Amino acid sequence: TMDLVVEILEGVFNKPPAEAYRIMMAVHTQGQGLCGVYPFEVAETKVATVVELARGNGFPLRATMEPE
Repeated sequence: TMDLVVEILEGVFNKPPAEAYRIMMAVHTQGQGLCGVYPFEVAETKVATVVELARGNGFPLRATMEPE
């Protein structure tokens, strides 16, 4: 749900509520949103955390890393 996406953005990516909502809406309307730019190891951990939280809640939310 949209609420789960906002919770993940706030919890995993430390986004304030307004920014989390903006990113969630970008994901909802455009299919993707930028959550941040991180060193490889940090990004890898955040992606794994997002996937685990989404699957644990029964949602097909995806997260990916892209080189800068």
